[in-house]
Amino acid sequence: MENELCENDLRKINFIDEMEKETEKTSYQCDICKQLFSEKCNITTHKCILTGEKPYHCDICGKTFSRVITLTNHKRVHTGEKPYLCDICNKPFSHLITLTNHKRIHTGEKPYHCDICSKSFSDGSNLMKHKRVHTGEKPYHCNTCGKSFSQTNKLASHIHTHTGEKPYHCDICGKSFSLITTLTNHRRVHTGEKPYHCDICGKSFSTPGNLNNHKHIHTGEKPYRCDICDKSFSDPGNLTKHKHIHTGEKPYHCEICGKSFSRNGTLTNHIRIHTGEKPYHCAICGKSFSQRSHLTRHVCGCTEQLRH
Repeated sequence: MENELCENDLRKINFIDEMEKETEKTSYQCDICKQLFSEKCNITTHKCILTGEKPYHCDICGKTFSRVITLTNHKRVHTGEKPYLCDICNKPFSHLITLTNHKRIHTGEKPYHCDICSKSFSDGSNLMKHKRVHTGEKPYHCNTCGKSFSQTNKLASHIHTHTGEKPYHCDICGKSFSLITTLTNHRRVHTGEKPYHCDICGKSFSTPGNLNNHKHIHTGEKPYRCDICDKSFSDPGNLTKHKHIHTGEKPYHCEICGKSFSRNGTLTNHIRIHTGEKPYHCAICGKSFSQRSHLTRHVCGCTEQLRH
C-alpha cells in the first residue's frame, strides 16, 4: 500500500514538473496586463500596442510602426511590389487583405451589412464609409480652411484646391489630375473600358460611382437632397446643377467669348455657336443641328411632311 502511494505521488510530481517545464517553454507573460503568449515576438508586438511605442522605422520616408509586418506591407507603397495574385483574373495586389476584398468582386460576396439600412458591402472599410452617410460623421479635417470630410480621398482631393497640385498625368492625352483614382477613371474615356455592370439591366459603366447612381433609377432612391428647397435627386451631379438655380452661380466659362453658364452641357452647346459644329443629323433629310433639342423639333416637322 505504501509502495502504491509512493508511485502515485511520484507520478503526480513528474506530471507537475512536466507541466511547469512546458509552461516555461511556451509561455511569455506581459508584465503590464499579465496576458500569456506562446512566442516572445508576439509579446513584444503586444506591448508596443499597449504603450503606443513604434520601434519599426521605414528607411525611405521615416514613418514608424508598432509591428514589423505592418512596416513590411508599408514598404510596398515605395517599391511597388505586388506579391499577391488573384487566381481568377491575375490582377496583382500589394496586400493580402486587398486581394481578399478584390476576390469578392468575382464571387459577389458581401459579408459586411449596415445595421441601419441593411445595405451590404464586400469590404469592411466601405461599410464604415457608408455609415457616415447616416451619422453625418466627417472625421477628416483640412488644416488650411478647417473644412471636414467623411473620406480621406475627398480630403486629399480638396487639399489640391489649395495647392493646385495635379501629380497624376494621362500618358495618352497629357491631362493632369489631383487623384490617381480620377486618372484611372479618366483613362477609360480613351480605352472605352466599362468594368462595372448593373446586375438588374446589364448596363455597363466606367466608374463604380456612375453604376451606383444608375441603380437609383431602378430603386427609385434619391439620396441627394438640396438643403435649400429639400428637393431630392438620384445623382449628385444633378443636385450640384440644381443648386446653381438657388445660388445663381455660373462656374462654366466660354474661353472664346467669356460668357458663363450654370451647366457644363449648356456651355458645350454654346461653344458650337463659335465652332459651327453640328453633330446631330436628321436620318430623314440629312440636315444637321448643333443641339439635340433642335434636331428633335425638326424630326417632328419632317415626319409630318412625309405623312402629307
